[in-house]
Amino acid sequence: MTQSTSIYGGQKMNIPHTRREFLTDVGRGMLVASVGYGMATELGLAPAFGAEVSDTLDFGPLESLVRLMQETPANKLLPALADKLRSGTELSRLVAAAALANARTFGGEDYVGFHTMMALAPSLHMARELPDALQPLPVFKVLYRNTNRIQERGGRKEEVLHPVKPRLLSDNRPCGELLRDAVRRKDVNEAEQTFAALAKLSPDDALNHLLHTVQENTEVHRVVLPYRAWDLLDLIGREQAHTLLRQSVRYCVKAEAGQRSSKWDEPRTLLPKMLEQRKLLDRTPGTREAEDKWVDDLSQTIFKSTPEQAAEAAAAALADGFAPAAIGEAISLAANQLVLRDHGRPPNAESPGKPTGSVHGDSIGVHASDSACAWRNLARVSNARNTFACLILGAYQVALDRTARGGDFLNWSPVPVKWHLDQIKSTEADALLRDADEAIRQNLQAHAAAIVSRYGELGHAPRPVFDLLLRYAVSEDGALHAEKYYRTVTEEFAATRPAFRWRQLVALARVTASEYGRPAPGMAEARAMLKV
Repeated sequence: MTQSTSIYGGQKMNIPHTRREFLTDVGRGMLVASVGYGMATELGLAPAFGAEVSDTLDFGPLESLVRLMQETPANKLLPALADKLRSGTELSRLVAAAALANARTFGGEDYVGFHTMMALAPSLHMARELPDALQPLPVFKVLYRNTNRIQERGGRKEEVLHPVKPRLLSDNRPCGELLRDAVRRKDVNEAEQTFAALAKLSPDDALNHLLHTVQENTEVHRVVLPYRAWDLLDLIGREQAHTLLRQSVRYCVKAEAGQRSSKWDEPRTLLPKMLEQRKLLDRTPGTREAEDKWVDDLSQTIFKSTPEQAAEAAAAALADGFAPAAIGEAISLAANQLVLRDHGRPPNAESPGKPTGSVHGDSIGVHASDSACAWRNLARVSNARNTFACLILGAYQVALDRTARGGDFLNWSPVPVKWHLDQIKSTEADALLRDADEAIRQNLQAHAAAIVSRYGELGHAPRPVFDLLLRYAVSEDGALHAEKYYRTVTEEFAATRPAFRWRQLVALARVTASEYGRPAPGMAEARAMLKV
């Protein structure tokens, strides 16, 4: 037996070439020819030949559902989805097909497209919190948005992702640097071929190498897209890691050619400096526990600091051996303050569905919270170097969002304020929930926040509040962010200590009151069809 050895970013990969393997490939090719490509795909025989016979990605057993998502007119999608459910197709399989349809169509390069991608896993998580009869609603909502956007962009004839041949990487430079440099050169083909080679190592390696490029800047979509793609792998299968994560490669290449602020390049120099000064490159994350006061103090430091000072505070805490979970908690609480303190959109920033004073959609606080959640979770699933890097940049980004996006956050008071709390007379859980529902329906952001805050102070169970807010995360449009932010809050509430976790639900109550009154497209039809 003979073998040829290729080196992918310093890691050897053996590619055997034997007479038996050659004859096996010939036999497989004859079988594909005899049964047809479609049947061969179902049997798992055709993927090795897909790149040779077609310029189209093929997703095997999921391909027919993927095409359904791409080719069905939006006004006929919901009946088709209902038929699939009745025939026994699971919601999770529909979401998996929609994610692959989205990736193949948009490749991370369409604003509505990648926002919809980031809402897919959250919609399924939301479904699992609902009674059986209601579970299709959040999923159908996002799938309708997905197919509608695919149709708007030209359907299958405008697909962005195609099969890509891995590049042979012949030097021993670190893998992440090879990809990063290709992205910096704005060479999408080289970047794609490089990442295809790196993805052959393992899904975990692919993510860790990709993060070197993601960490070049802290723009929200650059950060959240790879996390929400990674979150989909348990649903779709880790074998699709390359397809889902390559969207971030293309996003980053496109960002290199876009408009850049004066601080765009700062993370490129700041992060290496922090890692080296604190001697973090040769360390493993610590396990030192943090008391409530320490977490609260660090969150206030991050919130009040300049971006560089916030990054330094996180790096110092990591060097002192504090557990990454505690530092991530502080980062998320700092971002949460941007929701609680925000005075809402000024008149010059309003747009359809996002009026003056609103805080839903792409508001400063919602974006900051989604980013903090992504950094925190990417730190949790990556290697030691990236754990440190993600938390340092997570702290940096919160401070940057406070200082660079407008607003006088240091002087604005967070909701709830004393005046609103003093108006609340109820103490019973059911009465408070009814009051919160009424406040949401009247778009009373501060009042809804105060009621939920009081509800939590009284020690009532959180699930009924989640149920109330989930109802509107499903029914309302949310300006592309309702599902993602709801999921952010559920993740952060679960990962935050009892002393502080209700701040997350208070923020969600405020955002829900802001977004109420703009029903999601397709939702009325879905309810009528499902008779719920």
